[in-house]
Amino acid sequence: MTKSDVLIIGAGPGGYNTAVEAVAEGLSVTLIERGELGGTCLNRGCIPTKCFCRSADAALTLADAAQLGVAPEPVTPSVNMERVVARKDEVVAQLREGIAMLLKGVNVVLGEVRFVDESTVEVNGETYTAPKVIVATGSRPAMLDIPGAEYALTSDRLLSWTDFVPESLIIIGGGVIGIEFASIFAAFGTKVTVIEYCKEILPPFDSEIAKRLRMSLKRRGIDIITGARVTAIDTPEWTVTYECKGKTQSVSAAAVVMAVGRRPVVPDGLDKIVKEWHRGAVVVDDSMKVPGTEGLYAVGDVNGRCMLAHAAEAQGLVALGHTDVNLGVIPSAVFSVPECSMVGMTEEQCRESGLNFKAGKSFMRANGKALAMNEPDGLVKILVDADSRLILGCHVVGAHAADIIQEVATVMSASLTIDAVTASIHAHPTLSEAILAAAKAIS
Repeated sequence: MTKSDVLIIGAGPGGYNTAVEAVAEGLSVTLIERGELGGTCLNRGCIPTKCFCRSADAALTLADAAQLGVAPEPVTPSVNMERVVARKDEVVAQLREGIAMLLKGVNVVLGEVRFVDESTVEVNGETYTAPKVIVATGSRPAMLDIPGAEYALTSDRLLSWTDFVPESLIIIGGGVIGIEFASIFAAFGTKVTVIEYCKEILPPFDSEIAKRLRMSLKRRGIDIITGARVTAIDTPEWTVTYECKGKTQSVSAAAVVMAVGRRPVVPDGLDKIVKEWHRGAVVVDDSMKVPGTEGLYAVGDVNGRCMLAHAAEAQGLVALGHTDVNLGVIPSAVFSVPECSMVGMTEEQCRESGLNFKAGKSFMRANGKALAMNEPDGLVKILVDADSRLILGCHVVGAHAADIIQEVATVMSASLTIDAVTASIHAHPTLSEAILAAAKAIS
């Protein structure tokens, strides 16, 4: 039996970062991973999709070259999917090697875990135990329970698609994953149709921001059907049948992608130990501890609280006992074209909570850097408590929205008022001035 101070199951962001921090604190750590270091984020999620996004950006830049004065006439990009995927694999391999270097002081074990009890697991016939066990097993693509669902591609499969650029593509699901893939393949020249069950795409986002993004995507030629329930997928025509506004309709394409969210991965035997579950996720308290156990914790996608890589990393620190981590302020982003980001409450949530709030807005078309970049489509909205002037939320759609949201997230995490933004000198010309303009719009 191998004993450690900390036993971590899963080597994604929530697992390997926690392992590195635990070793830095002088603890002995065993980290168990059934697949590849980096987990979903590095191998089948965040990083691979961002590589695809960069290829999409290059395609769009080529298409706009004539307008920008660097080509005699409009250019039609030719996308080589084999090379796109190969470059993605190169980036992933490089980062995976970096993680392996970080884990030099960790006992890394590769294999499938089976829980014996809350402090003991078996892997490859060997037993491992620790007083503190942290489950960080992540999630897998969810699938609709409909006829023909098995014919749809998952995000995992699409990120390894080297055959060709599909002429047309149906994406079931208008959440973060679906919208990112829609933007990517539209840039590659694919005719994309998105079918979303909710009345608007990106359901967790501020509705004004989501609507503005939807209209922008439509101008790029992406068909978006909202308020639609998919009922079946048929082959060989790859036809998706759905119900919308009381009518049964259908649409066909060269391929279908299922992007309806993700579901927690639960290690074998854990279901016999954990007593409380919520929608397939392990219920934890604010310390990430599993109620009713002595030293069992769950972080990241497996606890379902916030399915983001950086949230998993932060929760891992909390599980180690760090008290300076603010899990109440977690920014999120969608790497669409244009990008979309948010932190804190939406305007709808502020109204539903009965808060006395003010909203300040600014438009990217009034931002010099955005115009120079030829990306004038965008909006920044900041929500502030009218009495305390603390920022309740910020929502951005526009170029580099994922980057500029961090300023507001930092101000919110430090419990500073909106005046901290307006008093700060912002470099000109930068996109961050759009944040300043929205802050100044609040009286």
